Amino acid sequence: MATKHEQILNHIESLKVGNKISVRQVAKDLSVSEGTAYRAIKEAENQGLVSTIERVGTIRIEQKKKENFEHLTFAEIIGIVDGQVLGGREGLYKTLHKFVIGAMKTDAMMRYLEKDSLLIIGNRVEAHRLALEEGAAVLITGGFDTEDHIKRLADEKQLPIISTSYDTFTVAAMINRAIYDQLIKKEIVLVGDIYTPYENTHYLKRTDTLERWYFLKEHTTHSRYPVVDEQMRVVGIVTSKDVIGKASDLLIERIMTKSPMTVLKETSLAYAAHMMVWEGIEIVPVVSPNHRLIGLISRQDVLKALQHVQRQPQVGETIDDIVTSGLTMQKDGHHISFRSQITPQMTNSLGTLSNGVFVSFITEVSSRLMTHMKKGDLVVENISVYFIKPVQLESKIEISPRILEIGRKSVKIDIELHHEKDIVGKAVLIGQLIDRY
Repeated sequence: MATKHEQILNHIESLKVGNKISVRQVAKDLSVSEGTAYRAIKEAENQGLVSTIERVGTIRIEQKKKENFEHLTFAEIIGIVDGQVLGGREGLYKTLHKFVIGAMKTDAMMRYLEKDSLLIIGNRVEAHRLALEEGAAVLITGGFDTEDHIKRLADEKQLPIISTSYDTFTVAAMINRAIYDQLIKKEIVLVGDIYTPYENTHYLKRTDTLERWYFLKEHTTHSRYPVVDEQMRVVGIVTSKDVIGKASDLLIERIMTKSPMTVLKETSLAYAAHMMVWEGIEIVPVVSPNHRLIGLISRQDVLKALQHVQRQPQVGETIDDIVTSGLTMQKDGHHISFRSQITPQMTNSLGTLSNGVFVSFITEVSSRLMTHMKKGDLVVENISVYFIKPVQLESKIEISPRILEIGRKSVKIDIELHHEKDIVGKAVLIGQLIDRY
């Protein structure tokens, strides 16, 4: 039977997009306490089912699919520009497909407007009206208001009209930045993208005996199983180490390891991979925020997914992408070095190489060196930066990695960064090596 928390989430999901939601009303409709209703509504907000807007309230919105991540709702626009809703609140859940800057004559402006677009404009009331009639929302810049008949039209059309204190071009830059950030996030693989649902996996109940563990071990490819209670909450895990020397009629809850490591669907795959490598774990339970078992991920699944991601073209360009694209490898006998040029994106406000970019160089060079030596993938454990001197914009640098220690599963690398034959940066990286499957 579903818990009250789950019943509220199911109720919210069944509501029509655009419906307003209140803690008091949900508590009354489902006969639950207001505290329970509040926690469930917050969880619905985390899942992207609702959005809470200041001076408007909480509304049901369309849950975003990952492939449609580059589009923003009008409710999100309010948060980005610190806006205030003047009218058309019923349309805040709608998705913005493009925006138009109204720095032109009205006739020219109308040629670019279409349904579900956003007109960014100043105090031009006639343009506000025409945009709404064309099916476009309006964002008024400069902190201006609009006339009452425009607000009534926005309510009638269910198209938001929003006011912000920022100027037109600042607002356009802020929205562009938000869309770009969404594109980068779209490329980040989460545990929820690859996990195996619990219906297709094996787990133990705490009331099972050890005999059940032996049965599963014989019929599956692994020996590590999560343990759940009557509400399917993960309460432990059983591995081969836990069962050594134990009688087969013992209850699982007496031999399990309590408080095991778990991940959420929202956990990034890279974080899960690091955690599994560091702890030497083959399988990790995937849980909901209230700790109920929803699936499993295996170390092999994670590594395969990460290697697949590395082969995909990236849409949003991060600092790491910039560092990677400009780095070339040079080989002179047994000596391997890397060269790059400092571009504006790699500098701090003073125009010199950013410390963060220096660390990105260290990580990328070390990873490429291990790949070149066919040692597998590198998982960084620790980077110690000893010193860094200012490196000017447009400077050409050479990065020389030198292996201090290497084993089957770990490596220690000394990295020096040179500019015009001077050492301008030095670091030591310690990492683990994982074989490619």
